[in-house]
Amino acid sequence: TRQVLAFMMPGDSCDLHVALLAEMDHSIQTIGPALVATIERADMDAILDSHHQVAKAMYVSQLVDEGTMRAWITSMGRRTSLERVAHLMCELYLRARNIGLISEPTLTMPLSQLLIADSLGMTPVHLNRILKELRLTGAMSFQRGSLHIENPVKLVQIAGFDENYLHRRLRRAT
Repeated sequence: TRQVLAFMMPGDSCDLHVALLAEMDHSIQTIGPALVATIERADMDAILDSHHQVAKAMYVSQLVDEGTMRAWITSMGRRTSLERVAHLMCELYLRARNIGLISEPTLTMPLSQLLIADSLGMTPVHLNRILKELRLTGAMSFQRGSLHIENPVKLVQIAGFDENYLHRRLRRAT
């Protein structure tokens, strides 16, 4: 009955404009200990009004979130189960690496197979089969919250992963 729509990383902002609505239409949950900062709407408006670079950064962050959501929708509608799992693992690994959480081919993730299955629209049993298949291909292994990329090129090929939707190479606005 649960559908996970996004995974946040340390430093991500969440629902910047939620105060414009009467109420949220979704919930947010941490999967482990987290330090969460909230900013009052009036304070956020003042920051965005007086610091245009901060406003621009928040806007870009929102655009990247929307691009990620489109990639997830594409996964659900057009990718095979194998491609979907490989794509999510590529995304999580790359996002974690980009913010300095990892530097080697192993990412410690506090994600259970049930949580991953809920994010991919799969049953935990089917996800387990797909993880085994990815392990047998030599692309990656996932055990007890630890993702190990064995063959990054193979994993990217299986996923059909194109990182452009994460907009890591932003160009300066003129």
